[in-house]
Amino acid sequence: MIPLRDDNPAQRIPVVTRLIIVLNVLVFMVELSVGEGRPEFLREWGIVPGRLFASFNGETSLPVELMTVFTSMFLHGGWLHLIGNMWYLWIFGDNVEDTMGSPGFLAFYLAAGAVATGVHAALMPGSSIPTVGASGAIAGVLGAYAQAFPRARVLTLIPIFFFFQVVAIPALVLLGIWFVLQFISAALSLGATSGGVAWWAHIAGFVFGFVTMGMLGRRRRTRAERVS
Repeated sequence: MIPLRDDNPAQRIPVVTRLIIVLNVLVFMVELSVGEGRPEFLREWGIVPGRLFASFNGETSLPVELMTVFTSMFLHGGWLHLIGNMWYLWIFGDNVEDTMGSPGFLAFYLAAGAVATGVHAALMPGSSIPTVGASGAIAGVLGAYAQAFPRARVLTLIPIFFFFQVVAIPALVLLGIWFVLQFISAALSLGATSGGVAWWAHIAGFVFGFVTMGMLGRRRRTRAERVS
């Protein structure tokens, strides 16, 4: 299923969402510019779990490794990786930013990515394979959207054999299916010691976003009740 757009227009221009997309594209251009040195570039700026945990013992630089937790969010393995992530951010990020405010959304986005990356690293502490991508942070955005706008309709392209059907699906249903597919993939990947898609990072990011938006919603309701 491929989401095309939602029926939930934002009230303000999503400045941070657009800046994040532009920054990701620019960083990808830098990746391509290094040519044959790209694998080493990704290794240097991506998150390498084994290297991160080695920094806790002083074997590598802790500040540098912690920095890669954030730099890894703006790197991508290829065009499809980049386009897929940015497409989801474009559709769902504006409303989440609208709800949180631009500064709050930026902090949330980085926090979601850090939590997702941390969970992935904790599950593969000895891995020497660099992990890159905005997927964990964007999963946080999806979780927040599902919490805040469960009934919003999302126009979705669904392939049925050799035909394509466009259907309006409630956001909670669409994103719920997405989450279940991530969980199944993560369960099937248990025991893997090599690289691949960071499924558990997606799950961690989504749960973080869902819970965080729920807490923000309850806090706003409490404040409103006190004022009234």
